[in-house]
Amino acid sequence: MVRAYVALTKPRVIELLLVTTIPVMVLAERGIPSLWLVVATVVGGALSAGSANAYNMFIDRDIDVHMGRTSARPLVTGDISGRSALVFASVLGVLSVAWLWVFTTPLAAGLSLGAILFYVFVYTLWLKRRSEQNIIWGGIAGCFPVLIGWAAVTGSLSLEAWILFLVVFLWTPPHYWPLSMKYREDYARVDVPMLAVVREAPVVGLQVILYAWATVAASLLLIPVAPMGLLYSVVALGAGGWFVFESHRLYQRSLRGGELAPMKVFHSSISYLTLLFLAVGIDPLLPL
Repeated sequence: MVRAYVALTKPRVIELLLVTTIPVMVLAERGIPSLWLVVATVVGGALSAGSANAYNMFIDRDIDVHMGRTSARPLVTGDISGRSALVFASVLGVLSVAWLWVFTTPLAAGLSLGAILFYVFVYTLWLKRRSEQNIIWGGIAGCFPVLIGWAAVTGSLSLEAWILFLVVFLWTPPHYWPLSMKYREDYARVDVPMLAVVREAPVVGLQVILYAWATVAASLLLIPVAPMGLLYSVVALGAGGWFVFESHRLYQRSLRGGELAPMKVFHSSISYLTLLFLAVGIDPLLPL
């Protein structure tokens, strides 16, 4: 039963979100923040993301049963009832806001609430089943951990935080669209208009390229603004170049009409974001 509730929070998604939170806190502090503040922010952020993901599974339980990728989710298998999932999601959300308010800053708590509401109402209830733009705008919810981390340290939001917000915003479509290409038939079966469902593969591939290039360009804005040093600059260019290269390869494969292998871009996007934010966290600690 405990494992089912953990699955309801989508822990692998939470891991990726927290990868962007801690390095941002280091950058905001220009050093190592207090260990308690880091722990408090990570716990609050995990509760927030877990709440949003649990709400998402509750709302999407009618289509998850028809998709191979989601058919083992606890609401589909009956391990957890819909009512229990809804209560669980609500409790996590309230705890997240209260926890961050008490142990970090009111701004971080407000951003946590905003992230949950945006993911549930804007993405899951409004955009996901209605627009091919769903991932573009719905992905904003995944950018909030950057702002929460910064707000937890400073109690405010600066240009550096918004640049990193922009990086995650632009990164989300080329990260998720390859996944939707792999599971195109699943989404088509339940009438969810992911870009890969309503557009041909070359169109999707071209969009992946454009957003990958935009992501890398946005990451470079941080160098003069923060400012960032040699480590971040090298990682932003090197890892970014790899991400863009894999995006171009996907597009070329789509033009040839052969095996797309979209998960190569999906995995490279995760590696890119992880390396970039590790550099965000390490670079301010170096003397260079």
